[in-house]
Amino acid sequence: MDKTYVEHDIDRYFDGIDYLVFAIMLVVSALIGVYFAWFAKVKQNTTSEYLMGGKTMGIFPISMSLIASYISGISILGMPAEIYTYGTQFWMIITSEGLVSITMALAYLPVFYKLQITTSYEGGLKAVVWTDTVQTVVMVGALVVVMIMGTMNAGGFTEVWKKNKDGGRIDFFNFDWDPTIRHSFWTVSIGNYFAWLASCSINQAMVQRCLAMPTLAKAHVTVGILVIGIMGLVSMCCYMGLLIYAAYHKCDPVTRGAIVKSDQLLPYYVMHITSSLPGLPGLFVSGVFSAALSSMSTGLNSMTGVIFEDLIKPYVKTPLSEAKASFLMKVIVVIIGTICVALVFLVEKMGALIQASGSLGAITAGPLLGMFSLGMFFPFANPLGALVGGIVSGSLITWISIGTQLQMAKGLIRFPQKPISVEGCSANWITEYLSLTLHPDSTPKPLEPPFILYRLSYMYYTAVGCSTAILVGIIVSYLSGRNKHKIHKDLLSPVVHRFLKEEQIEENNVNIAENIKLNNL
Repeated sequence: MDKTYVEHDIDRYFDGIDYLVFAIMLVVSALIGVYFAWFAKVKQNTTSEYLMGGKTMGIFPISMSLIASYISGISILGMPAEIYTYGTQFWMIITSEGLVSITMALAYLPVFYKLQITTSYEGGLKAVVWTDTVQTVVMVGALVVVMIMGTMNAGGFTEVWKKNKDGGRIDFFNFDWDPTIRHSFWTVSIGNYFAWLASCSINQAMVQRCLAMPTLAKAHVTVGILVIGIMGLVSMCCYMGLLIYAAYHKCDPVTRGAIVKSDQLLPYYVMHITSSLPGLPGLFVSGVFSAALSSMSTGLNSMTGVIFEDLIKPYVKTPLSEAKASFLMKVIVVIIGTICVALVFLVEKMGALIQASGSLGAITAGPLLGMFSLGMFFPFANPLGALVGGIVSGSLITWISIGTQLQMAKGLIRFPQKPISVEGCSANWITEYLSLTLHPDSTPKPLEPPFILYRLSYMYYTAVGCSTAILVGIIVSYLSGRNKHKIHKDLLSPVVHRFLKEEQIEENNVNIAENIKLNNL
């Protein structure tokens, strides 16, 4: 039966059952960590066990952990709001994900796997992986339940699609090449290719989990499962946006004042459709928290590995025992987690979740992807080229990202949104709304377009950062005397092996992974 919501007063809030469901999820997640820390047969008292899971992890839990690392609470809350506000063009990010998996499997992952280094810049992983698995199941379960109930309330999929098409939301193939368009087919497919390539191919969390697989072939299988899972979850989140519009197409909750920001649409919608079923709001909130916790646990574990291996271990005069090193990494996790919680109060002041997270993420993702690619694909690149390229790239993207956010805060950059309606809202509210909108205090002056780089689609930030790092790195390498030393083939991507000359290759049969381990002792 078609059910359109026009009155926005929620008649119920979290009750005892909802809190119980939510608490169970948190307790289960905590118990997994306690088990692997204190009761598992093989405890994580060594850095190998803590960061790599002893290289005995199975395909299923690693795949689930990879999926959980990509789909965060930002994705679950932000994607539906994105579709509701700007239409379905964003959904086409899934077109680039298959190509990214191929690039990762053929060009990047073999290098890291041969080197077998703990960090991609040079977790308990088991606890994190199995916690991610449980949280992924909860997350998917919550989305499926809400999708089914929402589709039934809207009158079926056909009705959902019709309302969104009539409301101008269905827009998959805008082939305009203008890079200042926030979302077109090209910005979301090309832009997301570079963004996701950075997230998968050189991201510490992703690389660490792939290296936990016993063989490279199994690592490739996990990447394939990751792509399928991500495409499915992204589609589920985007479909939620269609459901929300089908429910509120006659009375927009944001305009109505029922909520403050569009990122609050999904929780608000869930409280409506699950009002008669105790426990379901708790399941949904558990799903959102699961997405957030899985991403955070993965990041904390990986960041701990980077800090310990690259910033602490090389400068400790007396080598730490494995047990002490493992304990130190657990302390680092607590410190980083505390900092992350404190930063929440800063993030909540920013704009739309998807754009804010994409813009800030590109500040590091673009330069890092460029630096790693420079080293893996260009044998003549030298350290100075990589350093200067990374600095220039990071500075450029930081300037563009922060400058754009400031321009948006001043109202100088606005993005065209899809039409909304308030015709179904209460008569009293419509009268008040019209009295305010038909008699503005002043006539707004036409705005001059901001600097063109501030108008660049945020989807291109990672691509620009990567390209800048590579280009500047190549130029500086040539000007400063390019690298003339022989290079071990394992340090380069298999893609460029066929182009190497014999005089460029280091004829050393010693396993380079062993050399790296010896140098770190």
